[in-house]
Amino acid sequence: MRTVKVTLVLLLTFASCNSSKKDIVNTHQFKNLLVNETSPYLLQHANNPVDWLAWNDVTFATAKEKNKLIIISIGYAACHWCHVMEHESFEDNAVADVMNENYISIKVDREERPDVDQIYINAVQLMTGSAGWPLNVVALPDGRPVWGGTYFKKRDWISALEQIQKIYVEDPDKLIENANQLEAGIKSMDLVPLNTDKIDYPTFNTNQIVKKWSESFDHKFGGLNRAPKFMMPSNYAFLLRYAKQEKDEHLMNYVDNTLQKIAYGGIYDHIGGGFSRYSVDTKWHVPHFEKMLYDNGQLASLYSDAYTATKNPLYKEVVEGILAFVALELTDKNGGFYSSLDADSIDQNGNLNEGAYYIYSKEEIQTQIGDDFEIFKEYYNINNYGIWENNHYVLIRDKSDLEILKNFNISLKQLQEKKTKWKKILLNFRSKRNKPRLDDKILTSWNGLMLKGYVDAYKVFGNKDYLKIALKNANFIKDNVLQEDGALFRNHKNGKSNINGYLEDYATVIDAYISLYEASLDEQWLQTANQLTEYTFKHFFDTKNQMFYYTNDKDPALVSRNFEYRDNVIPASNSIHAKNLFKLAHYIDNNKYNEVARQMLANVTPEIQQYPTGFSNWLDLLMNYKNSYYEVVVVGKNAKEKIKAINTYYLPNALLAGSITEGNSPLIKERYIDGKTMIYICVNNACKLPETDVKKSINPIKL
Repeated sequence: MRTVKVTLVLLLTFASCNSSKKDIVNTHQFKNLLVNETSPYLLQHANNPVDWLAWNDVTFATAKEKNKLIIISIGYAACHWCHVMEHESFEDNAVADVMNENYISIKVDREERPDVDQIYINAVQLMTGSAGWPLNVVALPDGRPVWGGTYFKKRDWISALEQIQKIYVEDPDKLIENANQLEAGIKSMDLVPLNTDKIDYPTFNTNQIVKKWSESFDHKFGGLNRAPKFMMPSNYAFLLRYAKQEKDEHLMNYVDNTLQKIAYGGIYDHIGGGFSRYSVDTKWHVPHFEKMLYDNGQLASLYSDAYTATKNPLYKEVVEGILAFVALELTDKNGGFYSSLDADSIDQNGNLNEGAYYIYSKEEIQTQIGDDFEIFKEYYNINNYGIWENNHYVLIRDKSDLEILKNFNISLKQLQEKKTKWKKILLNFRSKRNKPRLDDKILTSWNGLMLKGYVDAYKVFGNKDYLKIALKNANFIKDNVLQEDGALFRNHKNGKSNINGYLEDYATVIDAYISLYEASLDEQWLQTANQLTEYTFKHFFDTKNQMFYYTNDKDPALVSRNFEYRDNVIPASNSIHAKNLFKLAHYIDNNKYNEVARQMLANVTPEIQQYPTGFSNWLDLLMNYKNSYYEVVVVGKNAKEKIKAINTYYLPNALLAGSITEGNSPLIKERYIDGKTMIYICVNNACKLPETDVKKSINPIKL
């Protein structure tokens, strides 16, 4: 990571979260201007005595007019430590007095404004070497950061603010110098030079990359050998493909073990379905309890794909649990998907505690489960393996269903009936508790990920309800966040959308619409995907390095305009979009798309070899160039039925197209034969003889 020299060393000592004195919080009821916002996270702070303002041009004009430093405090609705700092500091009158007297204070929902978040995340990383949320930064009136950190205790926060203000009054040049250094550092980050080297991808040494990566594998519990553990769906999507394509049985066992251990873990809600954001331990037991839409959308896709590759019934059960949870808890009546459920909820003593909604005492379980307690105890580890804290348990599995059947001499049918009964009982039991808070804003990119999750599940399992929900969401996006000029909004809440979309919004929706076309054969989704792609070329594309900026050229300028290209818990917007371009190049016969996709991959290839976990989605694209990539085209009156059958195979090395009638699109044109439904398999502009039998046609290309 790049670093810059920061001269304000004295202030950095206040980044410590340690304090031996008990903080006293003095609060009163108040309303600030955040009451006019729609973000649940901002509204949570609308009653703070801090004079919070939203991020907008008027706020910055006020700061410049009054020549005041700015506090930029960034978080999100499901963030536990954001709530802690709010309660300890932002609800406190003494803290508010310091902030209101000397500063203009801005609250930012990082999920609504990831562009703003990334600027200040980069700044704090440069200053301290790490960053997270809550993120708290002090900036000059023009928004350039001078100091920052994450969570602060009350006394540390007050002390830091007082010292920074003193320097601003007595020696402002010191802060300006800091701002200049940080600005230069931020602008040097996330830049991608044009790579003019010729790369021969068919001979590219991916084996060495995976071998290096495998040194950090946890072969006992799966994932990487460290804690906390994030699920990183794009990592395992690539490793699954690589293991199948390279016939690497050892790697396949690792991926299968990882997916199974994640599904067994407490990070998965065995009662209500769906996954929490990450595990704080190595065995996936104790989650950081917030449930995020973006995780569950990607995991629905991953486990659906894994089922086609392994036929492991556990993976089907997991997908069903995810989608049942999303349908019940995170779905708007109009078809949009909400963002998250909070980690915290109010416990039986009236205190706001992390995980209170999801944990159980042994006595509670015994009372609710009754005669089945012994088998329940064994199945979900109501023992030393499953204990969490304060004599409470987070449900976790470590045995397969077959092991339980043998131990208790029951049939699989009986066990399934018991599990269904247990879930019903405990869902009813915990429904009487205070629910975690819901963040009901609708984010376009996260909806794209969840839409694709539903589509992928429909492809594999054929559940028509999944397709129905997917189509409703696809139309919701088209009707509510797609603008007349072809642009997308980022957000939607209470019938309003007011933030311009970022590259990730376009990339994920395009990806989902392509997938929806492959499932439904409705060309409107492919056409809309292409229209959105053309918009990204007009307003996001950098012709010099052939990459896409994260922000629209119509957006107000920030400290820096950078490229998001490293994969994380969500793949980078550039990696998703490069894969979109690769597919669309085939669908619409557009060589420009293919050339740009290949150049984008070339640009990041030098870093891939150094840090493969941050480039797994790029590696998946690389496999398209390394090995044969197929076009599977089905034309004729029974095309939908045959496509449905083809979708049950694991085919990451192919795209699907089809039509029940004659068509003019490049892959369909002149392939319709009256009275027949033909399957065409093509690669590198060469096609095999058409077939009518699905299994026979797919067999040579399936992994």
